[in-house]
Amino acid sequence: MTMTDEFDQLGNLAPAPRASDAARARALAAAMQAFDETEKNAARGKGSSWWQRQSSVLNRIWSTRMVTQHRYLAGSALATMLIIPTAALLTFELTRGNLPTSGQVALPQVLDAPKPTVERVPVPPVAKPAEPLQQEAERKADAVQSAEPPRQSDFSASDVAHLLNRQDASGGAAKRSAAPAPMAPPPVMAERAVPLAAAPRYAPTEREILPPLEESRDRFANADTNPVKSVATDPVSTFSVDVDTASYAFVRRSLLEGHLPDPDSVRVEEMINYFPYDWPRPQTVDEPFRTTVTVTPTPWNSGTRLMHVAIKGFETAPAAQPAANLVFLIDVSGSMNAPDRLPLLKSAFRLLVGKLKPEDKVSIVTYAGNAGTVLEPTSARERDKILAAIDNLRPGGSTAGAEGIDAAYRLARLAFIQGGVNRVMLATDGDFNVGVSSDEELKRIIEQRRKDGIFLSVLGFGKGNLNDSLMQTLAQNGNGTAAYIDTLAEAQKALVDEAGSTLFPIAKDVKIQVEFNPQQIGEYRLVGYETRALKREDFNNDRADAGDIGSGHAVTAIYEVTPKGSASALNDPLRYGPAAASAPIPVSGEMAFVKIRYKQPDGDTSKLITTPVTEMNAVRDFSAAPQDVRFATAVAAFGQKLRGTDALDAYPYRLILDMARNARGGDAFGYRSGFLDLMRLAETLDRR
Repeated sequence: MTMTDEFDQLGNLAPAPRASDAARARALAAAMQAFDETEKNAARGKGSSWWQRQSSVLNRIWSTRMVTQHRYLAGSALATMLIIPTAALLTFELTRGNLPTSGQVALPQVLDAPKPTVERVPVPPVAKPAEPLQQEAERKADAVQSAEPPRQSDFSASDVAHLLNRQDASGGAAKRSAAPAPMAPPPVMAERAVPLAAAPRYAPTEREILPPLEESRDRFANADTNPVKSVATDPVSTFSVDVDTASYAFVRRSLLEGHLPDPDSVRVEEMINYFPYDWPRPQTVDEPFRTTVTVTPTPWNSGTRLMHVAIKGFETAPAAQPAANLVFLIDVSGSMNAPDRLPLLKSAFRLLVGKLKPEDKVSIVTYAGNAGTVLEPTSARERDKILAAIDNLRPGGSTAGAEGIDAAYRLARLAFIQGGVNRVMLATDGDFNVGVSSDEELKRIIEQRRKDGIFLSVLGFGKGNLNDSLMQTLAQNGNGTAAYIDTLAEAQKALVDEAGSTLFPIAKDVKIQVEFNPQQIGEYRLVGYETRALKREDFNNDRADAGDIGSGHAVTAIYEVTPKGSASALNDPLRYGPAAASAPIPVSGEMAFVKIRYKQPDGDTSKLITTPVTEMNAVRDFSAAPQDVRFATAVAAFGQKLRGTDALDAYPYRLILDMARNARGGDAFGYRSGFLDLMRLAETLDRR
């Protein structure tokens, strides 16, 4: 017969009469007396304290006689109430017993790592109550029940619990509360932790593992830093002006991304010319620019001096600027599918369209695999039509840049404005990989179109695939400028704030030549312009191409010169030098002579401007130099530091920062403040 059948039979019995209060009291008193006697004799049994023998209470209450004779219906409920807390206590003790012992370390669970194995130590079973005590309790219970007529008990679990927990009870819980027995270590299953040396090492999750950094495919024109030259053997320095600013923007992006820029990407002259300077201006358009020369001590070398050659272009009034015929040649190849490429490009051209005058014209050509005309020459009055064409540009395909350049020049010739500005504006990441792709072939195409009066400017976008070398080649040979657009703020600067100098040239093929007096200057070094160097004979050759200057443009070149007889000279004097009779005759104490050649935007014959350099151009203390001179020097020092120039190795960033901070002056657009932030970043990154 199963337990369920027995309970069913019990449930069908007629209700038994309620026991008298006296009978209930006697039965419970007998049970309590038996419990107290058991506790008094507990020391003679197995175990060391009462709580190691919790099952003894169950054995007295839940005896075989109680179950078989069905005297206590509440037995199962009482057993449940006692077993559940006991199980909870046992679980707690098992958990607490898993703590490491002295000299061991418990390691937290490691994700995706094998769990440490544990060694289980068997524990002796809990001893049962002594048999004579159990029989004594059963005998007393039989004696109490023999005095009453046989009937079924209606004791409940709540009655027993109430009596066991009475504060005035003579045994049980009352005694345990008054004087608890000392607790021995719990007899639970022990676990020993795996020694530290055998613990699994940290295993990062798949999401925590960073992908390897992609190798950059940016390409820059590779030119060694200008060396120190001896005036005795090489007294003349010749170079083309450079009004590009792409290098500064690229350096800024690298630093803001948390790493120092590629030294080849640092063109010091472009960093210097990124900032506007208030050099003395020419008064009339007949004088396209004015030259200012300042000589100062060198902050990083007390044995040398710095010679600043600054040019400020004539700034035409917006109303006097000629009409513009612009062709937007836009790279929409697959490589432009990134937020800092085509989306930024479209936003940049939207800014430029807002700057145009009604008489200006705009065309749009795209290229990706093959070239296509998106917008025929359209008046700037139809602004919505132009903006809609820009907004509809989508990336895709490979880059057939040469085909796109041909299509752009065809549209420029179609809408050519006589006496106006005709310019193709190429926007790309520089990745020409279909069709004509060598720099020399593209250079030839651009040179041929330049003769037709159509110039080319280049806007670079993106990083990791930037062909800066090609961009420089195209811009230099297209009589245009190269800018790098890394943010919308840079687009605002290049295409809106400086639109006059970007779009409207005032002189072309501008060259600078400096001759140093060997009796005054022993050595010199040109800071920057490595990619703009010209042969000495190219200065008077009007067929030799050079850079252009736009409306209001400022160009600065800095020489570090070593006075004759200075201890800082790096070159030994020649053993077999020229005869004394052939030495040049000093002219009014000149230390150098600056010559500038240029052509009018529509001219073919150059003109010459000369400026002698004497001590009248010098200041004895660097702090007394004009503010713009000091700031340009700080930018030059920072650029050389990033490029790894030997002359600046021992000069710390903090002194460059102090120099720039003291010369910041007016900063309407925040460019100079941003430069200070970049120097702080570079100093931090250079320490790593």
